[in-house]
Amino acid sequence: MDATFRPRRSVLYMPSSNDRALEKARSIPCDGLILDLEDAVAPDAKPEAREKACAAVRSGEYGARELTIRINGADTEWHADDLAAACAAGPDAIVVPKVNSADAVLQLVEAMAGHGAPEHTKLWAMVETPYAMLHAEEIAGASERLTVLVMGTNDLVKELYAEHVPGRQPVLAGLGLALLAARATGKVILDGVYNDVKNSDGFLAECRQGREMGFDGKTLIHPGQVDGANEAFAPGEQAVEDARGILQAWEDRSSGVVTYNGRMIENLHVESAQRTLTIHEAIRALAG
Repeated sequence: MDATFRPRRSVLYMPSSNDRALEKARSIPCDGLILDLEDAVAPDAKPEAREKACAAVRSGEYGARELTIRINGADTEWHADDLAAACAAGPDAIVVPKVNSADAVLQLVEAMAGHGAPEHTKLWAMVETPYAMLHAEEIAGASERLTVLVMGTNDLVKELYAEHVPGRQPVLAGLGLALLAARATGKVILDGVYNDVKNSDGFLAECRQGREMGFDGKTLIHPGQVDGANEAFAPGEQAVEDARGILQAWEDRSSGVVTYNGRMIENLHVESAQRTLTIHEAIRALAG
């Protein structure tokens, strides 16, 4: 993990058609924002929402938050105009729903280049169908411009004819395949949303599950979910202390077996400790 690491513990969807939401987003302590032109925007409001999202990106009023725009899918009448406008605005990334193949990634990357998208504008691919789960490695590895996979768990549940249940058993196989693809190709992966904004216990449990599985962070649908995600996907105080202890023990080694708190330390533990501290320092820097 290099020095350019960005925390993505909490990435919040905000409807771009809502002026109040866009204004409020400037002060929400999330790591990233997805200015949404898709599900959260009614068809007749989409052109105006597009203009507002692009204006927000250009405004420079969102601080250190990673700022992205979710455009409408390639099978919609709004896709081409959304993509052209987003490329011109130059957000940190363009989020595209229902990316199902490596060819789709390559077409998007070619279109972004054709529209003159600045180099810093990356592609985030939403994977949300059984087909995408089964081809996740091909999707993730198709282009260096694609940097993040975003789980679309609501659509995945629908496509599977499954149900939303605590523990998410119906979608665990798909989540696992997407995680494997992200790690195999060196990409970031964000967990899907939790729908019941009033059920804080359920939300926190799903955050813990996502963190334990290996997700880098979680996509959110309500500002009230930000603090819980930020805490769940950040290293705890004990983890940071242990990471420092492991690295110190490794640095002080002379020969033979290296131990920390009675546990044998190997290269893999050192790499994990370095990752923990990189995340910790990046979060501290983001907080200012």
